[in-house]
Amino acid sequence: MEEIIGLIGGTGIGDVFEHQLRNVRKIQVKTPFGIPSDKIIVGSFAGRRIAFINRHGNGHKYSPSVIPFAANIFALKKLGVKTVIATTAVGSLTYKMKPRDLVIVDQVIDKTFKRQNTFFDGFGAVHCELAKPYCDRLRKILANVSKKIDAEVHKKGTYVCMEGPQFSTIAESLMHKKWGGDLIGMTAMPEAKLAREAQMCFALVSMVSDYDCWRKPDKKAAAPELIKEIIGNLTAATENTIKLIYAAFQSKKTFCDDNCPCRKSLDLAIWTAKEQISPEFSDILKILRS
Repeated sequence: MEEIIGLIGGTGIGDVFEHQLRNVRKIQVKTPFGIPSDKIIVGSFAGRRIAFINRHGNGHKYSPSVIPFAANIFALKKLGVKTVIATTAVGSLTYKMKPRDLVIVDQVIDKTFKRQNTFFDGFGAVHCELAKPYCDRLRKILANVSKKIDAEVHKKGTYVCMEGPQFSTIAESLMHKKWGGDLIGMTAMPEAKLAREAQMCFALVSMVSDYDCWRKPDKKAAAPELIKEIIGNLTAATENTIKLIYAAFQSKKTFCDDNCPCRKSLDLAIWTAKEQISPEFSDILKILRS
Protein backbone atom coordinates (compact mmCIF):
# COMPACT_ATOMS: atom_id res chain seq x y z
CA MET A 1 0.00 0.00 0.00
CA GLU A 2 1.26 3.49 -0.87
CA GLU A 3 2.42 5.29 2.27
CA ILE A 4 0.52 8.40 3.30
CA ILE A 5 2.49 11.19 4.95
CA GLY A 6 0.85 13.49 7.46
CA LEU A 7 1.42 17.24 7.41
CA ILE A 8 0.37 19.58 10.22
CA GLY A 9 0.57 23.34 9.94
CA GLY A 10 -1.12 26.67 10.22
CA THR A 11 -3.37 28.57 7.87
CA GLY A 12 -0.62 29.83 5.53
CA ILE A 13 0.82 26.37 4.90
CA GLY A 14 -2.67 24.95 4.47
CA ASP A 15 -3.64 27.54 1.87
CA VAL A 16 -0.62 26.64 -0.23
CA PHE A 17 -1.08 22.88 0.00
CA GLU A 18 -4.78 23.09 -0.76
CA HIS A 19 -4.01 24.89 -4.03
CA GLN A 20 -1.06 22.69 -5.03
CA LEU A 21 -2.48 19.27 -4.24
CA ARG A 22 -3.92 16.99 -6.87
CA ASN A 23 -6.87 14.61 -6.49
CA VAL A 24 -8.01 16.44 -3.38
CA ARG A 25 -10.55 15.07 -0.93
CA LYS A 26 -11.65 16.59 2.38
CA ILE A 27 -12.42 14.04 5.06
CA GLN A 28 -14.12 14.52 8.43
CA VAL A 29 -12.77 11.88 10.81
CA LYS A 30 -14.53 10.89 14.03
CA THR A 31 -12.32 10.07 17.03
CA PRO A 32 -12.83 9.05 20.67
CA PHE A 33 -11.11 12.34 21.55
CA GLY A 34 -13.49 14.72 19.84
CA ILE A 35 -13.60 16.44 16.48
CA PRO A 36 -10.29 17.43 14.83
CA SER A 37 -9.46 21.09 14.14
CA ASP A 38 -10.69 20.81 10.58
CA LYS A 39 -11.41 18.32 7.83
CA ILE A 40 -8.28 16.50 6.71
CA ILE A 41 -7.18 17.39 3.19
CA VAL A 42 -5.97 14.27 1.37
CA GLY A 43 -4.25 14.46 -2.01
CA SER A 44 -0.98 14.18 -3.93
CA PHE A 45 2.00 16.54 -3.64
CA ALA A 46 5.42 16.11 -5.25
CA GLY A 47 4.61 12.51 -6.10
CA ARG A 48 3.58 11.59 -2.56
CA ARG A 49 0.19 10.93 -1.02
CA ILE A 50 -0.37 13.29 1.90
CA ALA A 51 -2.95 14.08 4.56
CA PHE A 52 -2.88 17.69 5.77
CA ILE A 53 -4.60 19.13 8.83
CA ASN A 54 -4.76 22.79 9.77
CA ARG A 55 -4.15 22.73 13.52
CA HIS A 56 -5.82 26.11 14.14
CA GLY A 57 -8.89 25.29 12.06
CA ASN A 58 -10.57 27.28 9.33
CA GLY A 59 -10.00 31.00 9.85
CA HIS A 60 -7.51 30.35 12.68
CA LYS A 61 -10.35 29.84 15.15
CA TYR A 62 -8.45 27.73 17.72
CA SER A 63 -6.06 29.33 20.21
CA PRO A 64 -3.07 27.08 21.02
CA SER A 65 -4.49 26.06 24.41
CA VAL A 66 -7.73 24.70 22.91
CA ILE A 67 -6.44 23.02 19.75
CA PRO A 68 -7.79 19.43 19.80
CA PHE A 69 -4.30 17.93 19.54
CA ALA A 70 -5.36 14.40 20.54
CA ALA A 71 -8.18 14.34 17.99
CA ASN A 72 -5.86 15.65 15.26
CA ILE A 73 -3.16 13.02 15.81
CA PHE A 74 -5.63 10.18 16.28
CA ALA A 75 -7.52 11.16 13.11
CA LEU A 76 -4.32 11.07 11.06
CA LYS A 77 -3.39 7.67 12.47
CA LYS A 78 -6.90 6.36 11.80
CA LEU A 79 -6.39 7.31 8.13
CA GLY A 80 -3.20 5.24 8.02
CA VAL A 81 -0.62 7.97 8.59
CA LYS A 82 2.58 6.67 10.20
CA THR A 83 4.89 9.61 9.42
CA VAL A 84 4.21 13.28 10.18
CA ILE A 85 6.01 16.52 9.34
CA ALA A 86 4.69 19.43 11.38
CA THR A 87 5.45 23.13 10.96
CA THR A 88 5.31 25.98 13.47
CA ALA A 89 5.97 29.71 13.58
CA VAL A 90 8.37 30.68 16.35
CA GLY A 91 10.31 33.50 17.95
CA SER A 92 14.08 33.17 18.24
CA LEU A 93 15.97 33.08 21.53
CA THR A 94 19.39 33.29 19.91
CA TYR A 95 21.13 35.53 17.39
CA LYS A 96 22.21 32.56 15.27
CA MET A 97 18.60 31.69 14.38
CA LYS A 98 17.42 34.70 12.43
CA PRO A 99 14.01 35.72 11.12
CA ARG A 100 13.16 33.72 7.95
CA ASP A 101 15.48 30.84 9.00
CA LEU A 102 14.17 27.28 9.32
CA VAL A 103 15.00 24.94 12.19
CA ILE A 104 14.69 21.15 12.17
CA VAL A 105 13.94 20.85 15.88
CA ASP A 106 15.54 18.05 17.89
CA GLN A 107 14.60 18.91 21.50
CA VAL A 108 11.70 20.54 23.32
CA ILE A 109 10.98 21.94 26.78
CA ASP A 110 7.27 21.59 27.56
CA LYS A 111 5.79 24.39 29.69
CA THR A 112 2.17 23.72 28.74
CA PHE A 113 -0.31 22.81 31.48
CA LYS A 114 -3.89 23.09 30.12
CA ARG A 115 -3.81 20.55 27.31
CA GLN A 116 -4.61 16.86 26.94
CA ASN A 117 -1.13 15.40 26.55
CA THR A 118 -1.91 11.68 26.42
CA PHE A 119 -4.40 9.30 24.87
CA PHE A 120 -4.49 7.16 28.00
CA ASP A 121 -6.01 9.20 30.84
CA GLY A 122 -8.71 7.03 32.39
CA PHE A 123 -7.67 3.97 30.42
CA GLY A 124 -4.43 2.77 31.94
CA ALA A 125 -0.79 3.44 32.75
CA VAL A 126 1.28 3.98 29.60
CA HIS A 127 4.78 5.47 29.81
CA CYS A 128 6.48 6.14 26.46
CA GLU A 129 10.18 6.92 26.17
CA LEU A 130 10.66 10.54 25.01
CA ALA A 131 14.39 11.26 25.39
CA LYS A 132 14.46 12.13 21.70
CA PRO A 133 11.01 13.61 21.02
CA TYR A 134 11.57 13.91 17.26
CA CYS A 135 12.46 11.10 14.89
CA ASP A 136 16.21 11.13 14.12
CA ARG A 137 15.70 9.23 10.87
CA LEU A 138 13.07 11.64 9.56
CA ARG A 139 15.07 14.67 10.69
CA LYS A 140 18.07 13.34 8.76
CA ILE A 141 16.02 13.10 5.56
CA LEU A 142 15.02 16.76 5.91
CA ALA A 143 18.56 17.86 6.83
CA ASN A 144 20.11 16.05 3.86
CA VAL A 145 17.89 17.82 1.31
CA SER A 146 18.07 21.25 2.99
CA LYS A 147 21.10 22.25 0.90
CA LYS A 148 18.89 22.08 -2.18
CA ILE A 149 16.90 25.13 -1.15
CA ASP A 150 18.10 28.74 -0.94
CA ALA A 151 17.47 29.23 2.76
CA GLU A 152 19.29 28.99 6.08
CA VAL A 153 18.25 25.68 7.63
CA HIS A 154 19.53 24.80 11.10
CA LYS A 155 19.87 21.06 11.64
CA LYS A 156 18.89 21.15 15.31
CA GLY A 157 17.41 23.41 17.94
CA THR A 158 15.58 23.37 21.26
CA TYR A 159 11.98 24.60 21.24
CA VAL A 160 10.44 26.01 24.43
CA CYS A 161 6.68 25.44 24.21
CA MET A 162 4.76 27.89 26.40
CA GLU A 163 1.06 27.78 27.20
CA GLY A 164 0.12 31.27 26.00
CA PRO A 165 -1.94 32.87 24.67
CA GLN A 166 0.08 35.83 25.94
CA PHE A 167 3.70 36.19 24.85
CA SER A 168 6.64 36.08 27.28
CA THR A 169 7.76 38.78 29.66
CA ILE A 170 11.38 39.92 29.25
CA ALA A 171 12.28 38.05 32.46
CA GLU A 172 10.73 34.84 31.10
CA SER A 173 12.44 35.27 27.76
CA LEU A 174 15.84 35.65 29.44
CA MET A 175 15.09 32.59 31.60
CA HIS A 176 14.25 30.53 28.51
CA LYS A 177 17.62 31.49 27.02
CA LYS A 178 19.41 30.37 30.20
CA TRP A 179 17.57 27.05 30.03
CA GLY A 180 19.20 26.44 26.65
CA GLY A 181 16.15 27.27 24.54
CA ASP A 182 16.71 28.37 20.94
CA LEU A 183 13.07 28.93 19.95
CA ILE A 184 9.84 29.91 21.68
CA GLY A 185 6.34 29.05 20.54
CA MET A 186 2.96 27.66 21.62
CA THR A 187 2.14 24.64 19.43
CA ALA A 188 5.00 22.10 19.56
CA MET A 189 3.44 20.29 22.50
CA PRO A 190 1.69 18.01 23.11
CA GLU A 191 1.86 17.04 19.40
CA ALA A 192 5.21 15.27 19.77
CA LYS A 193 4.08 13.37 22.87
CA LEU A 194 0.85 12.23 21.23
CA ALA A 195 2.66 11.24 18.03
CA ARG A 196 5.03 9.06 20.07
CA GLU A 197 2.05 7.40 21.78
CA ALA A 198 0.60 6.80 18.32
CA GLN A 199 3.86 5.12 17.17
CA MET A 200 4.41 7.77 14.52
CA CYS A 201 7.69 9.06 13.13
CA PHE A 202 7.37 12.80 13.78
CA ALA A 203 9.52 15.75 12.71
CA LEU A 204 9.08 19.47 13.35
CA VAL A 205 10.22 22.30 11.09
CA SER A 206 10.05 25.67 12.83
CA MET A 207 9.87 28.93 10.90
CA VAL A 208 11.46 31.94 12.63
CA SER A 209 9.26 35.02 12.35
CA ASP A 210 11.12 37.37 14.72
CA TYR A 211 13.30 37.58 17.82
CA ASP A 212 11.59 37.09 21.17
CA CYS A 213 11.48 40.05 23.56
CA TRP A 214 14.90 39.32 25.15
CA ARG A 215 16.42 41.26 22.24
CA LYS A 216 15.99 45.01 22.06
CA PRO A 217 15.02 46.10 18.54
CA ASP A 218 17.61 47.98 16.53
CA LYS A 219 15.17 50.81 16.01
CA LYS A 220 11.77 51.80 17.28
CA ALA A 221 8.93 51.15 14.90
CA ALA A 222 5.18 51.54 15.06
CA ALA A 223 3.18 48.38 15.73
CA PRO A 224 1.74 48.17 12.17
CA GLU A 225 5.27 48.26 10.74
CA LEU A 226 6.45 45.53 13.12
CA ILE A 227 3.49 43.31 12.27
CA LYS A 228 4.09 43.86 8.56
CA GLU A 229 7.73 42.83 9.00
CA ILE A 230 6.82 39.71 10.99
CA ILE A 231 4.23 38.66 8.40
CA GLY A 232 6.79 39.20 5.65
CA ASN A 233 9.30 37.02 7.51
CA LEU A 234 6.73 34.30 8.06
CA THR A 235 5.60 34.37 4.43
CA ALA A 236 9.18 33.91 3.24
CA ALA A 237 9.83 31.16 5.77
CA THR A 238 6.61 29.40 4.74
CA GLU A 239 7.66 29.39 1.10
CA ASN A 240 11.04 27.92 2.07
CA THR A 241 9.38 25.27 4.23
CA ILE A 242 7.26 24.14 1.30
CA LYS A 243 10.41 23.99 -0.85
CA LEU A 244 12.10 21.87 1.85
CA ILE A 245 9.17 19.44 2.03
CA TYR A 246 9.00 19.28 -1.78
CA ALA A 247 12.74 18.47 -1.96
CA ALA A 248 12.34 15.78 0.72
CA PHE A 249 9.44 14.17 -1.16
CA GLN A 250 11.43 14.27 -4.40
CA SER A 251 14.33 12.47 -2.69
CA LYS A 252 12.56 9.11 -3.11
CA LYS A 253 13.38 8.24 0.49
CA THR A 254 11.07 5.89 2.36
CA PHE A 255 9.44 8.02 5.02
CA CYS A 256 7.86 5.23 7.02
CA ASP A 257 10.18 2.52 8.29
CA ASP A 258 8.54 -0.02 10.58
CA ASN A 259 11.97 -0.84 12.02
CA CYS A 260 12.32 2.72 13.37
CA PRO A 261 12.15 2.89 17.21
CA CYS A 262 9.29 5.41 16.87
CA ARG A 263 7.17 2.64 15.34
CA LYS A 264 7.70 0.43 18.41
CA SER A 265 7.19 3.01 21.14
CA LEU A 266 4.33 1.14 22.84
CA ASP A 267 6.08 -2.23 22.98
CA LEU A 268 7.38 -1.70 26.54
CA ALA A 269 5.24 1.28 27.51
CA ILE A 270 1.96 -0.36 28.57
CA TRP A 271 2.12 -1.17 32.29
CA THR A 272 -1.55 -1.95 32.81
CA ALA A 273 -2.34 -5.66 33.20
CA LYS A 274 -4.12 -7.20 30.22
CA GLU A 275 -7.16 -8.16 32.29
CA GLN A 276 -7.58 -4.49 33.25
CA ILE A 277 -7.70 -3.25 29.64
CA SER A 278 -11.27 -2.29 28.73
CA PRO A 279 -12.79 -2.97 25.28
CA GLU A 280 -12.72 0.80 24.59
CA PHE A 281 -9.03 0.99 25.56
CA SER A 282 -8.35 -2.04 23.39
CA ASP A 283 -10.01 -0.40 20.37
CA ILE A 284 -7.91 2.75 20.84
CA LEU A 285 -4.72 0.71 21.16
CA LYS A 286 -5.52 -1.20 17.98
CA ILE A 287 -5.40 2.02 15.96
CA LEU A 288 -2.44 3.54 17.79
CA ARG A 289 -0.35 0.37 17.34
CA SER A 290 -1.18 -0.07 13.65
